Amino acid sequence: MSAVMITRKVRKWEKLPGKNTFCCDGRVMMARQKGVFYLTLFLIVGTCALFFAFECPYLAIHLSPTIPFFAALLFLFVIAMLLRTSFSDPGVLPRALPEEATFIEMEIEAANGNVPAGQRPPPRIRNVQINNQIVKLKYCYTCKIFRPPRASHCSICDNCVDRFDHHCPWVGNCVGKRNYRYFYLFTTSLSLLTIYIFTFDIVHVVMREYPDGLISRNRHVQRVLVCFFTLWSVVGLTGFHTYLISLNQTTNEDIKGSWSGKNRVQNPYSHKNIFKNCCEVLCGPTYPSVLDRRGLMQDDMPVSATPAAPSSSSLSSSNPVPQTTVRSHTRTHTHTEPLHTLPLKWIEAAKHRIAMTVSIGGQRGLLFSVIHVVIWMWSHLVAFLLIEQIDS
Repeated sequence: MSAVMITRKVRKWEKLPGKNTFCCDGRVMMARQKGVFYLTLFLIVGTCALFFAFECPYLAIHLSPTIPFFAALLFLFVIAMLLRTSFSDPGVLPRALPEEATFIEMEIEAANGNVPAGQRPPPRIRNVQINNQIVKLKYCYTCKIFRPPRASHCSICDNCVDRFDHHCPWVGNCVGKRNYRYFYLFTTSLSLLTIYIFTFDIVHVVMREYPDGLISRNRHVQRVLVCFFTLWSVVGLTGFHTYLISLNQTTNEDIKGSWSGKNRVQNPYSHKNIFKNCCEVLCGPTYPSVLDRRGLMQDDMPVSATPAAPSSSSLSSSNPVPQTTVRSHTRTHTHTEPLHTLPLKWIEAAKHRIAMTVSIGGQRGLLFSVIHVVIWMWSHLVAFLLIEQIDS
């Protein structure tokens, strides 16, 4: 048995080392845990479907036909922002190539010097200055790179993400530099849609039960409380991210207390102006992906091959037979014998292949080995007939 290396071109997303799933030839990028994302999609679509089916027909006739129209616009915008957040690259940073990782290791060893045995080596950090303030760049032992400012390694997706905010299971993806604004638009529009649906749901119930306009105070308060406790999670999340945007902070920085710790270090990324901070986060340029997921690369794949044993008659032949070579993009096939000398050679090779197949997978039985050999002999017969046709 020998191995033949076949070089084929593949897309780069097929060889990315992170824990992501790709669809549509690398255009769609998500985390592997997508169950909660499907739950989010089901809840949004299901709630809106019930609203359009039961409340909207009555409200469109008795109140205004624009109610289902604006609800449909909000619904489509929410779905668009959800899919845009879930299916996009959040800002994943590529890992260092082997030669790059080796060079970085040499730089670190040269900077730290010889560490005595038994002592812990110093932390791998680099200092950069941003707006007259020192910011530490931490080394990622998984990606073999010094992470840029505000980047962090996501343990779920196993990738370093630029301007990492958090990993959101509700959207099935990380939230980072390239999809944060779409995540914020999703939460904001979802809050508006939820308020819109529950408001007109209350109006529908009131108009159905009290056509004369007399509303019981106790029942009215109960509905308001139900709506409040239903909305607080989505609206509260939107308010929290509005607060972070006004300060130009991320969720990761807020949880770690990066700019509000004991040292009271000021946020070097804040413009000290709410309007400027919001414009930078929500209206800034759209950054391109640095992964080049759909780019082409060469991949060497080993393939096992069994060379046919030469027969004694061909070795003792005094008249050499001219060789005919058939070239392809994978390997080179050489035919050195005329077609009438092949049966004896195939019988010997078939006996050897049957014995080898039975010894390797004896529990599969003799039937499997015979079928295997018949297919092998038939494929070789077709190949040699084609070669003879080419020679003639």
